[in-house]
Amino acid sequence: MKLPEPLQPSEALISGYLERWGQLENYRLQESSLSLLFNELCPESKSIEHILLKVSTLNDFYSTNIFDTYSVARHILDTNVDSRLEARDYSLVNDIARVTIKGKVRNFYSFASKYCSHHKPESFPIYDSFVETMLLHYQSVNRFSEFKKDDIKTYQRFVEIIRGFQTYYRLGMFSLREIDIFLWLAGKEYFPRNYKRRITRRLTQIAN
Repeated sequence: MKLPEPLQPSEALISGYLERWGQLENYRLQESSLSLLFNELCPESKSIEHILLKVSTLNDFYSTNIFDTYSVARHILDTNVDSRLEARDYSLVNDIARVTIKGKVRNFYSFASKYCSHHKPESFPIYDSFVETMLLHYQSVNRFSEFKKDDIKTYQRFVEIIRGFQTYYRLGMFSLREIDIFLWLAGKEYFPRNYKRRITRRLTQIAN
């Protein structure tokens, strides 16, 4: 069965999704717990113990499939995170994402965006496959920005694409994080996992 098409983004539509988000107790409590951890208990990334606690919690809450949390935490410790977060250095996300484990380079891109976002949610939106699919969908419908699917995996371009979405649809009243939440919730609704794989292939062909 073909699912209905996502609605045109508007202030009313996104406000409705954000209200729905606020009613999802499991997500709300998860996010408040992460906010406590990242902003009050362990706000810096200068201690391997603090970093390991944050990495392990994110991995558990978001099921990010990091099988070697220590190697990821050690990599973050060596990446000068705190000053780069303050400077909104978006290349930080791709630097955190690429971790060498047992001689093989892994790319934990979604996890890295989550790690940075939970420190600076208004500056660092979260990359997720549902967000990607929604951006590709709206590009195929309205061409709100010129980009290819691979561009989304460079975090600075990802932020530029989100900002382009914000500008095109006149959504300046919402933060990047709020737009990110809308795209994620709508993506889960309109492009569930099995259906999303098929539609993403089609949208990628259009975007490329």
